[in-house]
Amino acid sequence: MDVPREDLRRSLPCLGTTHADYFRGTVPCTAAISDRQIAGEYEEETAVQIVEAFRRLDYREMPAVLVASHGPFTWGRDAAEAVYHATMLEYAAELAAITVGLNPRIGPAKRGLVDRHFLRKHGAAAYYGQSGA
Repeated sequence: MDVPREDLRRSLPCLGTTHADYFRGTVPCTAAISDRQIAGEYEEETAVQIVEAFRRLDYREMPAVLVASHGPFTWGRDAAEAVYHATMLEYAAELAAITVGLNPRIGPAKRGLVDRHFLRKHGAAAYYGQSGA
């Protein structure tokens, strides 16, 4: 199948509550890196791409980003939490792939549902799950 490369660079929509338990909404995908950025300070320019993707996002509510033509980046309070977020990102992507395969026209989960699931575990008045998780 011949798919244009641009079509593969996409954010990961929040289609359900498992995703929302870890990521408050759509996991962003950066813009494609330019030839100028590749030829320059490549690693720094990759960081610039990530920062640009987070102009309107809180990194504490979205501990992941997909870097176009590169791969996922995740973070946390420590290395173990960053790895955990990477694992959950892979799982959310798998669930989304299955869901879209079953219903290609599915839309994102309702914002209120996403917020409820995220904030009950991570908000100021968090009450769900184990403490310190």
